Amino acid sequence: MTPPDTAALRAPGRRKAAPTLAGALVTVLTAGLLSACGDAPRLDACAWMKEPVDTAGRTVVLVDDSASVRGRTAGRDYAHSIGRLLAEVVDRKDMVSVGSFSGDSAQITWIAKDRSTDWIKDNDNAINQKKRKQQAADCLTDLVGKAESAAPRSGGSNVLAALTAGVSSLDAASGSRSLLVLTDGLSTTGCADLRAAAFRDTSESNAIARVCAARDETPSLTGVDLTLAGLGQPATDQPAPTAAQRTWLTALWRKLCGAADPAAPGTSCTLAPTAIGTAGQRAPDRNPPQDPVIRYADDRPETYQLPGAALFDTNSSTVRPQALPLLNDVAVRARTTPGSRVAVLGYVDPRGRPDNNQQLSQARANAVKKVLTGLGVTRVTAHGRGLPTGCSKPADAAGGRMTAEEKLQCDRRVDIEIIRK
Repeated sequence: MTPPDTAALRAPGRRKAAPTLAGALVTVLTAGLLSACGDAPRLDACAWMKEPVDTAGRTVVLVDDSASVRGRTAGRDYAHSIGRLLAEVVDRKDMVSVGSFSGDSAQITWIAKDRSTDWIKDNDNAINQKKRKQQAADCLTDLVGKAESAAPRSGGSNVLAALTAGVSSLDAASGSRSLLVLTDGLSTTGCADLRAAAFRDTSESNAIARVCAARDETPSLTGVDLTLAGLGQPATDQPAPTAAQRTWLTALWRKLCGAADPAAPGTSCTLAPTAIGTAGQRAPDRNPPQDPVIRYADDRPETYQLPGAALFDTNSSTVRPQALPLLNDVAVRARTTPGSRVAVLGYVDPRGRPDNNQQLSQARANAVKKVLTGLGVTRVTAHGRGLPTGCSKPADAAGGRMTAEEKLQCDRRVDIEIIRK
């Protein structure tokens, strides 16, 4: 027997059954899940840091945005290079503000103000505390990254002015006050303008510090824990200082921030020896501000003036054995200055015969060249200059004039110039 047609058993005119309540719920839940996987906004892991917290400690992080740090297409990556320093801020549970600076008056562009890193407040669970502590470090890293990618508002940089601005923004702190400045330290304006600096003489760095103090451009850091990171590390496509020049720059900033001054009680200045990595490539800045460039006096020779009496006997062009250690020091300096060449300039005093002055000065320059070549210096030239046109040695510290004998000693000399180009 043939089974009856199912459709024929349905009552005439009967409609299809309506969806059940369970089916409707499944549909709604499925749509919700799909929405969560699609366009729904993600939770802000840093949102809790915006909640006001009554905390005693405050930290301000300032990022140098000048061209020497940013480079043309890839700058220094402070954000992922200062993890230890940011971890110390989080350990203290400080309130943190992050900004970038540029320009001759240190114009601050604030990326975030008053972000709490108190990972313990209203959080008694140890596992959640650990998670929130890591969130705070990650969020600070992101904020520093935004600061270093911000376009400079104007050309140049005044690092001392940035320190002053950072200190003033800490005035409201009732407890500890910390200032973290991420910079190559290469100011191009203000009292510490380094565009014409020689980067090698202690007397020069002392003079810069005195001028800044006299102009009242040195910030008052009493009660502030200052940390400078990145000194002497410009972008890789910018002119770079030598190791000796970085040492000079570090010593300068120790003077400017009072780290080497026992007469500055309550001043804490740390020059963090942090290696700053390079950020990834970015599109070149549109209409970048005109920014002065520091060339580290590469076009000016480093000159060693060696007295003739230390090098030669009277009327002799044979280098004395006692002079070899001195020339060895100069040779080492020349060998360790990349791309340099050396010029030896011989001079005599006016007591000799005029027809012999040129010959003797050349012979002495040749003798010094021979010693330097034997000590491993490869690019050396020698020039006899005869009588000098003037003595560059300054008067003594008391301001008096040189004696006749001192003048003769200064005239009778050999100058060794280490030229970086």
